[in-house]
Amino acid sequence: MSKQALFDDIDDDADWLTDLAEQLWSNPELSLGEYDSAALLQDALREAGFTVDSGVAGIDTAFVARYGDDDPVVGTMGEFDALPGMSQAAKAEREPVEEGAPGHGCGHNLFGVGSLAGAIAVKRAIERGDCEGSVVYFGTPAEEVGAGKVYMIQAGAFEAVDAVITWHPDWYNAPNECSTLAVDAFDVQFTGESAHAAKSPEAGRSALDGVQLLGTGIEYMREHVPDAVRIHYVVTEGGEAANVVPESAAMEVMVRAPDRAAVERVSDRVRDAAEGAALMSGTDADVTQTTGMYGVLPNGTLADSIRENMEMAEFRLTDEQASFAADLQATLADPSYDSVPPDRRDEAAESAMFTQPIDAPDAGETAAYSTDSGDVSWNAPLGRFRAATWPAGTPLHSWQAVAAGKDLGTAGMLFAGKVVAGSLYDLLTDEALLAEARAEYEQRKGDREYESPLPPDADPYELAER
Repeated sequence: MSKQALFDDIDDDADWLTDLAEQLWSNPELSLGEYDSAALLQDALREAGFTVDSGVAGIDTAFVARYGDDDPVVGTMGEFDALPGMSQAAKAEREPVEEGAPGHGCGHNLFGVGSLAGAIAVKRAIERGDCEGSVVYFGTPAEEVGAGKVYMIQAGAFEAVDAVITWHPDWYNAPNECSTLAVDAFDVQFTGESAHAAKSPEAGRSALDGVQLLGTGIEYMREHVPDAVRIHYVVTEGGEAANVVPESAAMEVMVRAPDRAAVERVSDRVRDAAEGAALMSGTDADVTQTTGMYGVLPNGTLADSIRENMEMAEFRLTDEQASFAADLQATLADPSYDSVPPDRRDEAAESAMFTQPIDAPDAGETAAYSTDSGDVSWNAPLGRFRAATWPAGTPLHSWQAVAAGKDLGTAGMLFAGKVVAGSLYDLLTDEALLAEARAEYEQRKGDREYESPLPPDADPYELAER
């Protein structure tokens, strides 16, 4: 049976897959609260014949769905959390469905369903006898707060998978061959003594002083860290009234670098600075790590396979979708096409939907963002790609991305499902491809062993509340 059978299966399922994505879009749920979204995806997988393990890693909305008991085992991932304050109607003008409510500004309603489409198509191929092995769908919540996959890895969810193919919505179609920034995040809580700021300031010990001194320490630290290191912070609590010495104050700090070891070295210095700030201000500092992630290990072998499947899979855009894409693109104040190679930028600028596959534009680069997919890439060969689900030049986390996610984006979602299916099928039917992907993974990892960046007793719900 040809690979076209996989693509035909997804085309045949297009209506219910589109409906499923629109259900998630219409009920956007924030990280760790994606109960309805996770349930919809799990129900669809059970109905398709998968065995579903729910509540993985102690996270209610994390799950693993599997079909088959044989080797090799290939997997894909689906995200489904939304962003706060991003509510938007499917219109080419700014109009929240509900002011201040969440919205799918990162396209995770499409992400979750597109990967599901690919997994189900491969399941049917195994069932028909077209290939041998097992396929796994990892339902990975809480990507927007940074560590859902890390907790799942801690629980052993990715131990038995031989390779993983995943994707993310964007405005063009291309494999990812970049690395990303590793990251640590901390909540630093200072506790002092309250007092009347004018009548008895000597009796007070200002927790806000601790916060400000830590900020000052970080500013001086910047001169003495590698150029690629980024340190961000924000004051999350600073007191209630100016004439009361603040008893409690807090800061959120993030440390990023291309290398995990560099992040950990700088993170240790931030902890030391917090202790120093507490000593200088006469307060106590409680430092709690809230997030930790590795940078992505790229896999060029899988990127090449993905590119070949992009050439084979058809991207189908209706006239109505093309018209809406043009209307939505017209609302972009300053669209950027820097993400694509220079010889394709004019073409991208002239296209409302830039659907032609391009070579990986980021090979050898380290992208200026962090993702918990990085931790997956340190546990199995990981192939990543982007699929066009909104107009050319649209930034992620924008109202235009939300508006595109209900109908327009489903064309790219179905295309992505075909690419996931084709790439997983290749891994199941081509032993040499899987071996080459594994060899590249081992070569890139070298003698560096993965150790979870989160404390062993970390609680995702407790940390999310901070």
